Amino acid sequence: MERGNLSRRGFMQRSLAGLAAAGLPVWFAKETLAADPPKPGEKIVMGAIGIGSPASRGRAIMNEAMAQPGVEYVAVCDVDKGHRERAVEDVKKAQQSHKKPESEVKAYEDFRELLDRKDIQAVTIATPDHWHALVACDAMRKGKDVYCEKPLTLTVAEVAAIQKVAKETGRVLQTGSQQRTEMGGMFRLACEVVRAGRLGAIKSIECRIGANPTSGPIPEAPVPAGLNWDMWLGPTAKVPYRLKDGKTNCHYEFRWWYEYSGGKMTDWGAHHLDIAQWALGKDGSGPIAVEVLKAEKPYEGGDGYNCHPSFHVQYTYDGGTKVIAMGGGGTEAANLVNAKGEKPMRNQGGKQVPLDKISGDENGVMILGENGTVFVSRGLVLASDKNILAEPLKEDPKLYDGRPTNHMANFIDCVRSRKAPIADPVVGGGSVIVCHIGVIALRTGKKLKWDPVKRQFDDADANKMLSREMRAPWKLEV
Repeated sequence: MERGNLSRRGFMQRSLAGLAAAGLPVWFAKETLAADPPKPGEKIVMGAIGIGSPASRGRAIMNEAMAQPGVEYVAVCDVDKGHRERAVEDVKKAQQSHKKPESEVKAYEDFRELLDRKDIQAVTIATPDHWHALVACDAMRKGKDVYCEKPLTLTVAEVAAIQKVAKETGRVLQTGSQQRTEMGGMFRLACEVVRAGRLGAIKSIECRIGANPTSGPIPEAPVPAGLNWDMWLGPTAKVPYRLKDGKTNCHYEFRWWYEYSGGKMTDWGAHHLDIAQWALGKDGSGPIAVEVLKAEKPYEGGDGYNCHPSFHVQYTYDGGTKVIAMGGGGTEAANLVNAKGEKPMRNQGGKQVPLDKISGDENGVMILGENGTVFVSRGLVLASDKNILAEPLKEDPKLYDGRPTNHMANFIDCVRSRKAPIADPVVGGGSVIVCHIGVIALRTGKKLKWDPVKRQFDDADANKMLSREMRAPWKLEV
């Protein structure tokens, strides 16, 4: 017992030093470490739906789940034979590296067969976006808890379906918005100081999400051996497989086609707009208007990436705050410092030099208030005054009941406790709706009023885009 206590103390001291070295205030690091003890528990049997390449998020979240104590994977599913065969080998290797009992791992092409298994309690879902709602709803109805990659859905209507099924079934669902837990807690710290009022009234939040890639025409190509292309398309229209120089309408590149995703708006936007919602206390709600300030015309040939290459889309919230999703061209901010009052260091010509200003193109979230500024990214949390970050909060804003530092661990803990995870269907659904209405504004070119309660626009044509017809025999019946 004495050795265990000393070991725990040493771990805490090393972790505290690491977080402080990253520029986080000591008070925040202490609270985070103290509130996140390990939680052992009973075995959880899982399956993975949507695997992807070795570098994919599907593979990453499966690996993260396998690393959790008591988690055992027994099944994988993917419409690409190569993906699922590699996944079986990955699971076997993970069983050995994590010193877990070796069990049979079965591969499936059809997710419904995996979900019919009674021994599986939870699944990770990392299919293309157009499959998320169908698979997640089927999983919950069959008694499975779900970790679903962001963006949670393809449409606004699918949000209502997932939320309804989750409520009816009582299943746990975590959206893969890991900025709420990971990255050293930097995003949570930024949101806490905003919610504590340290910036005063928030004038604007810039969500720098990057520009969409372009392709021009991509010719039809033979479907690769081992890929069930019809099943990959699923509820979307039957179209030819396309490929040229690594550009395709399948696998990772589906993100740049509005038929299957929403471009950077639902890719990075699902992360950074989620943080804007969190900072403003708008989880489960949203803005009251959306408009396009500027946008580059997309390719309209029908045979290539069709997302708008670059854009500034502005959302207005009921308090007057403006949130802008942008590819670049945001506000430059000079002399921002960390909790120690130091400027961050960047490599320049082989030398480490102080970063004097954050450019308008830096990926991250810039929060501009009447009394100060905060910039947060996956490597930085900076403010216009060190005390904005350094001074302990008088009261905990209670952004979540607990301070999880690992997104998958939070999900697994909630599977055991039945507590709502940090990115539950209300959170994940509310944030992805913001992404979707931004895409609709881009595609209609209209300035639109939005009712976040009724989830309706003031425009009939825009309202038609809140849902999409599914190709038979697929239906989302709730």
